Amino acid sequence: MKKVAKALFFFLLMAMVPFSASWAQTEEDTEENAAVTGSKYGADSANCVIHLSLYREFYKQKNYKDAFPHWRWVFNNCPLATMNLYIDGAKMVSSIVDETKDATLKDKYVDTLMMVYDQRIKYFDKEGFVLGRKGIDLITYRTDKTEEIYPIFKKSVELSGNKSEGAVLVYYFRSIINMVELKKLEKAAIVDAYDVISEIIDHNIQANQQKPKALANWENVKANIESTFEPFATCPDLISIYQKKFATKGDDIETLKKITNVLDRRGCNDTELFFQATEKLHTLEPSAQSAYLMGSLYLGKENMSKAATYLQQAANLFEEPENQVRALNLLANIQFNQRSYSQARATAQKILQINPNYGKAYLLIGDLYAASASNCTEDDMGGKTVFWAAVDKYVRARNVDPSVESEANQKIGQYSQHFPAKEDLFFRDMQEGASYTVGCWINETTTIRPAK
Repeated sequence: MKKVAKALFFFLLMAMVPFSASWAQTEEDTEENAAVTGSKYGADSANCVIHLSLYREFYKQKNYKDAFPHWRWVFNNCPLATMNLYIDGAKMVSSIVDETKDATLKDKYVDTLMMVYDQRIKYFDKEGFVLGRKGIDLITYRTDKTEEIYPIFKKSVELSGNKSEGAVLVYYFRSIINMVELKKLEKAAIVDAYDVISEIIDHNIQANQQKPKALANWENVKANIESTFEPFATCPDLISIYQKKFATKGDDIETLKKITNVLDRRGCNDTELFFQATEKLHTLEPSAQSAYLMGSLYLGKENMSKAATYLQQAANLFEEPENQVRALNLLANIQFNQRSYSQARATAQKILQINPNYGKAYLLIGDLYAASASNCTEDDMGGKTVFWAAVDKYVRARNVDPSVESEANQKIGQYSQHFPAKEDLFFRDMQEGASYTVGCWINETTTIRPAK
């Protein structure tokens, strides 16, 4: 082996030194090196290229024992040579750590591995990404070093944000729980981290909808985080943690967002704290979504007047047509519930201006008319003519929106039975098929039809 190494050394010395300046053109990380200032090959460029080549040759053969001395020389003497120095180094040193039986020597190799990551950050940056990899290796080889591991993952996630790797998020979350168990962090830190991590995961799940493999990976990460969080996720626990924060930082928008996000994610949105935090957030930072949410919450409390006020705000603030329709539809149903029939119809008509094919709006108007029958009796037929106008709306709903066809047909069958009888039409000299204007508040022209 020594003869082979000497021969290879001599060959490289003769053949490669004259071309050392062109090394960067053959490296995978040319672009990365381009951003780094300083001499790539240090004061002794000839030896740097030789040792670099030797370590790479042995490394490719997975002969880490012979590669390591040459790699270490490059690491110490020309750290700017190539980012592959650190990618290869991490893999090689990890392998050596795994194979080393002596505990003291093994620990020294782990120190070397940490140095690889630190020096990579120093010369090639990408701090967030590299810290994540450093943290994973540290937690692998020194599982008991929670206080050392936690800040590495924390900074990695803070720097990388939505670009954080899934494994880093999983280990970061576990390190926070370990810190809480050591009483180095408050329990609230788990909940706060869950909120941040969940948003990153949701972003990546959405971004990878067309990439099945990546999507499956992120969904697995989500499941891992959810199962890890489960013991801390009961509504009483969350309320206990966040009630204190709300009491002391109830005017801080970011705190309010965390409270509402986490409580909503965990299905605790029927709690008084969620209601109070959401209302305060809407006061400090009103938005269409917060107005809609407040309307929904007041609806749950059966405060129809407040619910209607917030939903009207939401409808005015929303820019997307589908969201405007969503808010107006809920508002119209509240107005119906309050027996404000004329207002409810006006709201339904606004919906149809936005989306003429929204069948539910026609169904609602039909229901408004049908509900008015007992109050619209000036037709001399006990309000039965109102059902003509109601059925017209159900037919219209069915014609423009196939999704409501079944419901429309059911209502048509139900209310057609309430049409005036043939003899009632005969005695009033009303001809089947002729036009007829329904009075009361409805004021719509319809067609005379007998009950069947």
